[in-house]
Amino acid sequence: MRSLREQLRATAGVTFDQMLETIRYEGAYPTRERAETVTHAVLAGLGRQLTGDERVDLAACLPTEAALTLTAQIPDPDPLTGWGFVKDLATRTGGTAATARWDTGAVLASVARLVDSDLLDRILTQLPSGYALLFGRAELVQAA
Repeated sequence: MRSLREQLRATAGVTFDQMLETIRYEGAYPTRERAETVTHAVLAGLGRQLTGDERVDLAACLPTEAALTLTAQIPDPDPLTGWGFVKDLATRTGGTAATARWDTGAVLASVARLVDSDLLDRILTQLPSGYALLFGRAELVQAA
């Protein structure tokens, strides 16, 4: 597992503009402004779901503007499932569930590339079911 310092060094070269360009490309958004709006909405939603060390460690891996959006949110005491997260995002942005799912996938897949797999595993362990797919990972279900 990489230390927090190594994670910061690994992402130190990723600027918010670079992150937005990746999200713009991944999400096929027509403008940088649209990618930025979507990024802030999704990260704010994620900030309402994460707590503890995972929240702090994730923020440390993100460009400053993205980290501020994530950490400006007060965590909800009852985190939403992945599907609940998408529905909540659709309600907050005035979009459909389909566009919210698309937006979430574009942003969280980009975020997943900025963190090491150990941190992503910890984040997914903390969150209710349904988030792995949103981060671009298979949702593994433990056999009974």
